[in-house]
Amino acid sequence: MVSTFPNNISTDLSGVRLDIRSLHPQIIEWRRLIHQKPELGFKEELTSKFISQKLEKWGIEHQTGIAKTGIVASIKGSKQPQSNQNNRVLAIRADIDALPIQELNEVSYCSQHEGIMHACGHDGHTAIALGTAKYLQQHRDIFSGTVKIIFQPAEEGPGGAKPMIEAGVLKNPNVDAIIGLHLWNNLPLGTVGVRGGALMAAVESFRCTILGKGGHGAMPHQTVDSVVVAAQVVNALQTIVSRNVNPIDSAVVTVGELHAGTKGNVIADTARMSGTVRYFNPNFKGFIQQRVEKIIAGICESHGANYDLDYWSLYPATINDVHMAELVRSVAEEVVETPLGIVPECQTMGGEDMSYFLQEVPGCYFFLGSANPQKDLAYPHHHPRFNFDETALAMGVEIFVRCVEKFLNS
Repeated sequence: MVSTFPNNISTDLSGVRLDIRSLHPQIIEWRRLIHQKPELGFKEELTSKFISQKLEKWGIEHQTGIAKTGIVASIKGSKQPQSNQNNRVLAIRADIDALPIQELNEVSYCSQHEGIMHACGHDGHTAIALGTAKYLQQHRDIFSGTVKIIFQPAEEGPGGAKPMIEAGVLKNPNVDAIIGLHLWNNLPLGTVGVRGGALMAAVESFRCTILGKGGHGAMPHQTVDSVVVAAQVVNALQTIVSRNVNPIDSAVVTVGELHAGTKGNVIADTARMSGTVRYFNPNFKGFIQQRVEKIIAGICESHGANYDLDYWSLYPATINDVHMAELVRSVAEEVVETPLGIVPECQTMGGEDMSYFLQEVPGCYFFLGSANPQKDLAYPHHHPRFNFDETALAMGVEIFVRCVEKFLNS
């Protein structure tokens, strides 16, 4: 992962075919229209309607209302396959939901929905998927087999991938492989972050209430001080990564919230904390949860306190198939030609429910660099001023189309 951006960000589209470059202004227009009408998970009614209207206009077969607001489109190629084995199915996934953030950008296409914003690039993902759909529908002679385009709700929570899979989006016809991208402001425009294996982390959460015995701050011997217990718990939880996880592996245990007490001379009855756990290695599933509970239980017992712990998993780790990652890398090298180009070491402890799709079929999720500080387009994801260089939209369509050609025709 790069930590600094080059002085000159390339906006070169020479690796993008002329037909997609001609389509680029429309893709930008779609992205901005979607950006103006952001919607939270499973409430993407306007977004879903917009997608469906476009697909219907282009004559693309699709199903709506999957997992509430999800859509699946199917485009069949007309190119004669070289053999029966070439009549395969490749899925492309794009997430469509926004975040509960008040936008602070001063742009003509600013969010019109109070307190909701596309602050993670999903508007761009949707526009790229639409551009890919339109291009493939107009050029069905360039590929054999079938392309399924999955417009997924609720990636930001509570998660739309799993219910879409349960609804059968990877069946009829069965999907052989899947790809997806994330516009990524941690990488400069003109780069692609792609690697086989773990790309993004598993995400787990916990919430704990320490149950002590309150009293007067001047008479601590009459109490069980929940604040003291909670403080020791927070410190001890940090030893899980430093002393229980192999240093070659990566993991995070963060307590991000701690609340206790009402007054300086009152010992609090209870202390409440919540946190997040991240890791790449699937073997850690269940292990860190066990350690969290044992540490809390042991400290509480030593102080005469009790506890109430909730621990739950959100998303598993996003793990790319090595062969599909190589396919994406080989394609991306033809599209981005900056000095940085391909960035293989691009892991992040962020989480993604694309992981559920990758558990079902081989696939690759990759990062498409979208930051351009020269245009003040380098704010981080989930920031109220997040925005990206829209040049990346054409690059995204080109990479998807080339993946279709290479996977379905090879």
